[in-house]
This record gives sequence, C-alpha cells and structure tokens, in this order.
Amino acid sequence: MVLGHVGIRGDPLLNHNFVISLLDTSSSLALAKSIALSAVFDVALGGFSECTGIEMSLDVEEYREGGLNGTVHKFPTRVTWSNITLRRGIGAGTGLWDWHYGFVEGKGKRRDGVIVLMTDLRLPNNIWYFRRGLPVKYTGPTLNAGQSQVAIEAIEIAHEGIYQVPYVGYGAAATTRIIGLAT
Repeated sequence: MVLGHVGIRGDPLLNHNFVISLLDTSSSLALAKSIALSAVFDVALGGFSECTGIEMSLDVEEYREGGLNGTVHKFPTRVTWSNITLRRGIGAGTGLWDWHYGFVEGKGKRRDGVIVLMTDLRLPNNIWYFRRGLPVKYTGPTLNAGQSQVAIEAIEIAHEGIYQVPYVGYGAAATTRIIGLAT
C-alpha cells in the first residue's frame, strides 16, 4: 500500500528528532532489566545531539569472463557495516567513559542499541537497531578558554549489524492523518 492512496502524506522528516537507547544484552536477565530501565538509563546518560554511521555497503567480487572484453560481471559478497558515532554535550555523568573504560579493564559488556527517528508529534517513524555494540573509541571534549562552545564528548561503536524495523512509519503517518482530521 502506498501512502498517497489513503490520503497520507509522506513528507521528509526533520533530522533533529531522535532517541537512542543502549541496552545491556549480556544475559536474558540483564536484557529484561535493561529494557525496563532503558528510559531511566537514557535520562541518566543524557540525550545525544548527533548520530552518524547508519550505513552499510555491499562488497562485490568482479569476474572477468574470457572472450567478453567489454564487460566485467559483479557478484555480491559480504556487507560491511560502518561504525556508529554518538555525540552529546558532556554532563555530570560518566556513562560513556565508563562503558568504554570497562573494556580497558577487561570487564566491559557489549550493548545492543536502538535508534528511533520520530515525527513532529514524537511518534516513531523509523527504527534501526544494532547488535553487539562495542565502544572502540571515546573522544572527550576539546577545551579552549578562548571560545564559549558546548563541551562535546563522543563514542564510536563497532557492531555486528544494523537493521531497520519495517513498516513503523505507516502507523505514525496514519496517526498524524487522524489527528489532522480531528483538528
């Protein structure tokens, strides 16, 4: 079904309305606890002001067939996932540092993550999730007494795949349409 057939517009979304959750999935008990406390935990970690790296690319293998000098066959091989980088203004907590430093001490735990892009009504429109996130780089703020900018910290996360949840936006678009008709 196409959105236009039911009178629902599919305007592009603004890129500033998103939420990110990092979940402890080291055990089923930890996962249940993490999901139950994710809203509280995310508030404790603080929101992120930027998320980059939601991308994948498909590697190809080239095959040069003898006698066909004008073409090269290309066959898909493996997918390559980019690292995800999350940035935010540094606050009172040390959650990102602690997650990365846990691996330095040999006690770190991988986390799955959920990235939700929302409509202007704060309804989920797109949801991506990544598996077995590993913090490979922590970047602290650049400090400069001659400037008055927000101190930003960043965490770069390697992972074992990012996936998009299908059909999430259709419900948000329908709800937006229903609310629009009611006003």
